[in-house]
Amino acid sequence: MNRYKNFGISDKVADLANEVQKEIKLVFEKIEEVCEYNSLKVLKAFQNNQISDMHFNQTTGYGYGDIGRDTTEKVFAEVLGAEDALVRGQFISGTHALTVALFAFLRPGDTLLSITGKPYDTLDEVIGIVDNPSSLKSFGVNFEKIDLVNDEFDYQAIEDRLKQGKVKLIEIQRSKGYSTRKSITIDELEKVIEHIRKFDKEVIIMIDNCYCEFVTTKEPLEVGADVIVGSLIKNLGGGIAPNGAYIAGRKDLVNLAAERLTAPGEGKEVGPSLGITKSILQGLFMAPSVVASSLKTAVFASRILEKLGYDVEPKYNEQRADIVQTINFNDEQKLIKYCQGIQMGSPIDSNSIPEPWDMPGYTDKVIMAAGAFTQGSSIELSCDGPIRPPYTAFMQGGLTYEYGKLGVLKAVQNMM
Repeated sequence: MNRYKNFGISDKVADLANEVQKEIKLVFEKIEEVCEYNSLKVLKAFQNNQISDMHFNQTTGYGYGDIGRDTTEKVFAEVLGAEDALVRGQFISGTHALTVALFAFLRPGDTLLSITGKPYDTLDEVIGIVDNPSSLKSFGVNFEKIDLVNDEFDYQAIEDRLKQGKVKLIEIQRSKGYSTRKSITIDELEKVIEHIRKFDKEVIIMIDNCYCEFVTTKEPLEVGADVIVGSLIKNLGGGIAPNGAYIAGRKDLVNLAAERLTAPGEGKEVGPSLGITKSILQGLFMAPSVVASSLKTAVFASRILEKLGYDVEPKYNEQRADIVQTINFNDEQKLIKYCQGIQMGSPIDSNSIPEPWDMPGYTDKVIMAAGAFTQGSSIELSCDGPIRPPYTAFMQGGLTYEYGKLGVLKAVQNMM
């Protein structure tokens, strides 16, 4: 019996979904094991920091003496294995937090080296790859990159560059952004950090950890990174935090970032919580389960679209580094139809039809589907992609697996 019929899903797609559900059962069991481990880690951090109702109170104005904000940052630091953390609603996005970190750590004449190729499109104008009078380039910061080779770090090129002269900061973007490369696993990250440290003990190793938190049982700081950056409308916000981001790692680096976000001499001491502390903490508490749901949704999508003949990455049973699932459609209209189907399967704005458009920070037209409770939240089911060959959809999120699965089925049906 087709229980999805009232949702507009054909018998053919329903039968395929049932077939896929049986094939991915063992993969789901592994995801649930990781979820339980990370849930324990979060619960212990809450208990160790004695979170209580008083931490949910809000501050306004300068935000002096905000015990909820300060304790929240201690909880995040413990969960992420950091000396300190900056967790603020004043961050607009992950890109904003990355920008604050880069401007905090780099000075005129310094060199920023990306060893995962060109960073995500929204950093082009931040770095100065695309001209902007406010970019790092305009302040005399040099940018270099080393591309991955066959989806692996180019160890020889990294060694050669570090032997040539001083690099101030190495940036590693774990998730693929709008490229078709594989995302960087925690094991690969540990290996390359060990390699870097053979040739430079002082270089700052900064990880763009967006989409990657709680996918495995370890975070980058636990394998030698100096600082990590992520968004709260992605994994660690659990679909509850209304905005914000974090910077976590070495205490001296977190302090520099805080003084760039606020003002020199004020740093972490200011910044009102404005009543969102409870949402941030509750989001973190829910994050292991929500990330697990997102992973299950990605696994389901990967297998069903692979069986329909599309090139997917990663495959349903491959090791994952993030919650992102890519599907190469090699067809502009199929990409558009799939994204529109995700919108149709969403709880918010399901009657809206997304179309490609010129978005700020992107060089190509982009189609974005996200019927989310929080604008731009990509831990909720969303799907987007640049309108350029090979016409790849980048899908992520799913607050629950059941809702995520329904969204994928609607997208498949719309595309077919």
